[in-house]
Amino acid sequence: MKRSTAEIVREYGPFPGAERVNGVTYDGQHVWFASGDKLNAFDPSNGNVVRSIDVAAHAGTAFDGKYLYQIAEDRILKIDPKTGRVLASIPAPGKGADSGLAWAEGTLWVGEYRGRKIHQVDPDTGKILRTIESNRFVTGVTWVDGELWHATWEGDESDLRRIDPRSGEVLESVDMPPGAQVSGLESDGGDQFFCGGGKTGKVRAVRRPRKRSATKKRGSKTPRDSKNK
Repeated sequence: MKRSTAEIVREYGPFPGAERVNGVTYDGQHVWFASGDKLNAFDPSNGNVVRSIDVAAHAGTAFDGKYLYQIAEDRILKIDPKTGRVLASIPAPGKGADSGLAWAEGTLWVGEYRGRKIHQVDPDTGKILRTIESNRFVTGVTWVDGELWHATWEGDESDLRRIDPRSGEVLESVDMPPGAQVSGLESDGGDQFFCGGGKTGKVRAVRRPRKRSATKKRGSKTPRDSKNK
C-alpha cells in the first residue's frame, strides 16, 4: 500500500453562521457544504459564500451534474439547486448513521460511519445495490478518474484512502495532519480534494496524489470511468 502525508493547499472558513461543516460537494464552479440547517455554496477562488439553501443538512452532500443530494437524518433529499426545492427523498441505507455521499455511474455511494461501510444505492428507490466493507469509520466518499476514495475519522486521526471498489482493499492512504479531521470529501475532478473540517467550520483543499505511470498490457481493458460530474 502506498502511504503519504497530506499536502493542504488552502483552508476556507470558518464561515459566518456555520458552526460546522458536514458533507461537501463541487458543481464545477462552487463548493457546496452542509452545515446542519443549510446548504451553502462558496467560490473556491476567494472563499466567499455566494448562496445558501434552507434545508436539513446533517451529513454527506453530492451533485449529479444537475441536482444536489443531501443526507438529512435518515433520508437522502434530492434538491434543485436553482430553486432550493426538495424534489424527492429516499431512505438512507444507514438509517440515520450515514456519513459521506457521492455520485458516480448513475448511482449514489453512501458512507455508513460506525458501520464502516460504503453502500452503492439506487437514487430513485434507495435500494442497496452492493456494500463495500472498510476497517475504519467512514466519513466522506468521492469518485475521481475511476478511483474510489473515502475519508476516515477515528479519535483525532483522519486519512484519505483509495480503495478497490470490488474488494474494499486499501490501495493508498494519505494521512491528514493531527487535528485536521475530515467530515466530508469531494474531488474537484482534477488534482485536489475538498475536505470538510467538522467542528472547525473549515473546508480544506488537499493535493491529490499523482497517479503512478503504468504501461498497459496488450489486450487489457480500461476500467469504466466513474467520476463526479
